[in-house]
Amino acid sequence: MLLYKAERAQGLVEYAIIIMLVAIVVIAVITLFGPLIGNMFSKVNSSLP
Repeated sequence: MLLYKAERAQGLVEYAIIIMLVAIVVIAVITLFGPLIGNMFSKVNSSLP
C-alpha cells in the first residue's frame, strides 16, 4: 500500500514538472514573438478602412 502512494506521488510530481516546462516554453515564445505579432496586427488594423 505504501509503494502505491509513493508511485502516485511520483506521477503527480512528473506531471507538475512537465506542466512547468511547457509554461516556461510558452512564456519564452510569447516574450520573443509578442512584439512581432503585435506589429503585424497593428499593420493589418491600420490597413483596414
